[in-house]
Amino acid sequence: MADNKRRGEDAGDDRLDDETVEGVADDDATDATDADEPVSRGGTATKSRAKAESADSKPKTKSDDKVGLFGRVARFFREVVAELRKVIWPTRKELLTYTAVVVAFVTVVTALVVGFDFVFAKGALLVFGGSS
Repeated sequence: MADNKRRGEDAGDDRLDDETVEGVADDDATDATDADEPVSRGGTATKSRAKAESADSKPKTKSDDKVGLFGRVARFFREVVAELRKVIWPTRKELLTYTAVVVAFVTVVTALVVGFDFVFAKGALLVFGGSS
């Protein structure tokens, strides 16, 4: 009975056939031979590649590393403006529609909270015997 349960002999265990294993091996071999494409294998491969690239470039001096306060603030605002240019702004009609939906939703949720608060307050007064 134990001989019938071995891997590969069971009819339902056809997951590990030779074609699947060969396909995986071929994919790995293809990846290993493609030297043009950078392969990301987590953080360490990227870090080692970045270190290798930085070693090829000229060494930085202290003046390159230190940017003044105003330079950093100016760079921050340039980056903010660049990001805002990427934003897809809604049309006036979309803006009014979205605003109406938000106001209606907030009104409904506020009404629910007020209703539950009123019911629980009355229930607490009944249970704990407040003055009527």
